[in-house]
Amino acid sequence: MKRIIFLVCRLIYRIPGWLLKIRYYNKHLETTSFEERFAFTQKLICKVNEKSRVRIHCYGKENLPKEQGYLIAPNHQGLFDALILFGTHDKPFKAIVKEELMDVFVLGKVLKMIEFVAMDRSNLRASMKIIKNATKEMSEGRNYVIFPEGTRCRKQNQMLEFKGGTFKSVIDAKKPIVPVALIDCYKVFDNNTIAPVDAQIHYLEPIYYDEYKDMNSTQIAQYVQARIAKCIEENENKF
Repeated sequence: MKRIIFLVCRLIYRIPGWLLKIRYYNKHLETTSFEERFAFTQKLICKVNEKSRVRIHCYGKENLPKEQGYLIAPNHQGLFDALILFGTHDKPFKAIVKEELMDVFVLGKVLKMIEFVAMDRSNLRASMKIIKNATKEMSEGRNYVIFPEGTRCRKQNQMLEFKGGTFKSVIDAKKPIVPVALIDCYKVFDNNTIAPVDAQIHYLEPIYYDEYKDMNSTQIAQYVQARIAKCIEENENKF
């Protein structure tokens, strides 16, 4: 909470302009491009990251597939996860998020502006429709972020079990999976301090369709999680 208050104080002069721009874009979703709205959000978040007293260490951007249309699959540690992704992944992406986030003040409007999709897991028919649409968009070259744990793990650099259903859309689209290891991102907002912290993001080598086509979704989830776990084990005491 202290870091959030600290950020608000440092960015107070920018916030009114940002809110007006978010309101404008939400009123003009049909006449502005997704790329334009994403670029605005990315610029905003990079400014937030710059003022947050977080040293971001990014590795493996050279591993990202040149061809667009892939699944970014990170472990989930907390609020800073999205900020570090926006701050390091240059190309636009969409995400499937929990439905409750759409009701969060301001955040819900930002998610709507950049066309992030809210999923109610209790509504199977609606969930299947969202997965089908993600498959279509991925096939057409849109990158997607989905957190395979489904919710954040509150045990520092440990992980919850990855869910096989996360990978349904990318399997159907026959597109690459990019495992992403987030390390110490929980420290940014979970530790009640404004002291400088280090956070790592590792874009691991992609897993292409030919590599996973003979696996079922559960096996893919286990494989991706094992790759991320190995990276965390090797790097969590780096700083």
